[in-house]
Amino acid sequence: MPIRAVIFDLDGTLLDTLADVAAAANAALRDCGFPEHPLPAYRMLLGGGVHRLFADALPAGAGTPEQIERCVAAFGRHYRRMWNETTRPFTGIIELIDGLHRRGLKLAVLSNKPHEFTRECIAAHFGADDAAATGTSSSLGASIGPFLFVVGQRAGVPVKPDPASAMEIADALGVSPADVLYLGDTSIDMQTARRAGMRAVGVLWGFRDRAELERAGAEVVIATPEELLTLLAE
Repeated sequence: MPIRAVIFDLDGTLLDTLADVAAAANAALRDCGFPEHPLPAYRMLLGGGVHRLFADALPAGAGTPEQIERCVAAFGRHYRRMWNETTRPFTGIIELIDGLHRRGLKLAVLSNKPHEFTRECIAAHFGADDAAATGTSSSLGASIGPFLFVVGQRAGVPVKPDPASAMEIADALGVSPADVLYLGDTSIDMQTARRAGMRAVGVLWGFRDRAELERAGAEVVIATPEELLTLLAE
């Protein structure tokens, strides 16, 4: 694989955020008078951004734009105070990032999580890697730790699987989309990669299964972070 850059999804790929997101979402549903969901249900509810999460989480017929906005606002309040209670990098992720950085690959993050939360999550768990930081800054924001660009859902910019942000990152990195590997755990990530002309690699340590990733166009599916380093060395 002649890869020059790697773009990571966040939730379910870099960080295991499931329990914290589910807790905040259930708190928001309670506040707004709607039934909660069990933790495993959030494996299928995450990935499309917070508006889509509540559009899918609300009972049939209840997901009006007004109710979704109420839930999104309540989620923001709760997630702000509990976002890092159990969130941690997946096993092997720190070593993967170190290995990719030592190979000279350019690294970035693209998430459907709101932009401020995406950057806060990355800063908390990866921002201490000062040796890898480059100090890069652009309209996409300053670099954080080993990541040249960390981008979440931004006002006026379509969320994944629209490829606009992925292609914007590739342009800012100065690489062709064909030389970018996009790593993610959902069909949305695989569709984003394919639409952007990037190499789609699905991961099995996240929230979805192999069948979904392959149906969505994953070129390769890996079970552990270490497998990506092996793949790139071939």
